[in-house]
Amino acid sequence: MDGTHIALRVGHALFVLAFITASQRAVYSQGAKQIVQQAVQTEISAAQNDHSRWTYFESDRDQKLTVKQWVAETQGGSLKRVVERNGQSLSLAQQRQEMDNFVKDGRAQAKQRKSGQQDDEKAAELLKLLPNAFIWTSRGTQGSNIILHFKPDPQFRPPDMEARVFAAMEGDMAVDTSQHRIASLKGRLIRDVKIGGGLLGELKAGGTFDVERRELTKTIWQITETHVHIQGHALIFKNISVNEDDEKSKFNQLPENISLQQAEMELLKVERAQK
Repeated sequence: MDGTHIALRVGHALFVLAFITASQRAVYSQGAKQIVQQAVQTEISAAQNDHSRWTYFESDRDQKLTVKQWVAETQGGSLKRVVERNGQSLSLAQQRQEMDNFVKDGRAQAKQRKSGQQDDEKAAELLKLLPNAFIWTSRGTQGSNIILHFKPDPQFRPPDMEARVFAAMEGDMAVDTSQHRIASLKGRLIRDVKIGGGLLGELKAGGTFDVERRELTKTIWQITETHVHIQGHALIFKNISVNEDDEKSKFNQLPENISLQQAEMELLKVERAQK
């Protein structure tokens, strides 16, 4: 057999091997996308069926305000017992006064419910975009979670500004394999996102987000940590600074039909947060 035939056979073998490898990668990638689709469907269904109420302790810090507070969820809204604001402790009388003001203020309750509903709707919209906004690949397992890497799909067309920012991220998502629940979502803005062609604003590449969730009961998961750090500018002189670190702990389940008045009584029972 001459050198030409050997080269042809080697070339053919390499081509076949490359084709098989590419096919395996395609199947693997499709499998990762199916895992994401199943997790998204599970999360949407769980959100629709979850009517549970909880108390928890929250430490929330952004560029303007740092708050430590106890929160009680009710059908009328989330009641907050602020124990510390910008490093200053509030007296028990101040804590009760702020809670009383909210309990008596129907407009404040309605405003909070409307804002929360809008946030939930936007979160659900972005959740539904997950399978198609990114190219998904598996990075193996970590405990009971499978780690899936995502990067923007160049074929995806974001429907709005929030989706444009969302689709400019690359990172990893952890999915609990036994319940098909999203355990964490971490990403980084890999390119600048211009608003109005850059005339109205721009978000800088390198910004990050990290959302951590954990199981409270067999079917109920809650976000326990949110860290968002994105920088940019708007209207030439105004800065866009989305810097927030929010942590929730000490969860305790409440009756589903608890009222704001009852929630206030529950919050007054909880141990004051330790600095």
